[in-house]
Amino acid sequence: MLKVVVRRLLVMPFLLLGIVTATFLLAQFTKGNPLISIIGARNLDNAEIVVAAKARWGLDGSVPERYATYVWNLAHGDLGTSFRTKQPVLTDLAQRLPATLELVICAMIIGAVGGIVLAIVSAEFKNTFADHLARLVALLGSCLPVFWLGLIALFLFTVQTQMLPGPGRLDIRAVAPPTVTGFMLVDTLLAGNWGAFVDALRHLVLPALVLGWSVMGIITRMVRASMLDVLGQDYITMARAKGAGRLRVLIHHALANALIPALTILGFTFAYLITGSVLVETIFSWPGIGSYAVDAARSLDYPAITGVTIIGGLGFLIANLLTDIAYAAADPRMREAG
Repeated sequence: MLKVVVRRLLVMPFLLLGIVTATFLLAQFTKGNPLISIIGARNLDNAEIVVAAKARWGLDGSVPERYATYVWNLAHGDLGTSFRTKQPVLTDLAQRLPATLELVICAMIIGAVGGIVLAIVSAEFKNTFADHLARLVALLGSCLPVFWLGLIALFLFTVQTQMLPGPGRLDIRAVAPPTVTGFMLVDTLLAGNWGAFVDALRHLVLPALVLGWSVMGIITRMVRASMLDVLGQDYITMARAKGAGRLRVLIHHALANALIPALTILGFTFAYLITGSVLVETIFSWPGIGSYAVDAARSLDYPAITGVTIIGGLGFLIANLLTDIAYAAADPRMREAG
């Protein structure tokens, strides 16, 4: 296991540099003028303002010069300053990342628990109505576009039935708690504001369900296939022959082994959600890094775009590392191979 960890840690800086390079070059050669978001379209004809703005924001050098400067600053923990917010990108991301993590963690719990339950039911009652229904639910979650699900959810549960509140993390009339962790549920509890906690939880339900349903479909199919393979093994037949109950066989014997191959998809799914929540955050006005990335792309905010991409790439690399560690810990054969 130590070899696996050391090998991944040695490779990660080079992979991250490749991500930074590709993102930087794509941003530089994208059509559009970032000066519009810096000085406004009316000032583009003023040569003095344009020259001063380019010098101020480092846009007056060649692409290799800007790249070298960016990598040097990045090595010192500086992601640059956002053209749009005029704040350090690292500060913007630090303010918005907790909101995204709160949404992603809740969505991952919903997707993982729901997907595993559906997979168990589907595998145990193969080719029955329960199996077909579970697979249909998983298929819909995987195939239906997230933005469409979000709009339908808002229409049904907010506009029509008014069962759940609309976009945002809190009601506009509610008083936000002091920021301690950035997680609204945690901060409202720390402040002892139960009304705000319930309000924040109700605002979280719809976006987490929409995002979690898309994950649920992937997990259901993966775990179901693994469960069907495990349920056909001799040790499962032996456990049932010894009189072990159905639930014990499914949970203790089958699921424990079926989840090992699914660890990979669980790890990558979590990393995907961090950067893949863009549409959900936009639809539900969720102030996370997804909506931040959309605003940055609209205004050609190069530092912000690159910063979000670096965070997303770093998330995938860390998820890959943790997945390998979990896989090696769960499967002795991986430790021997490493």
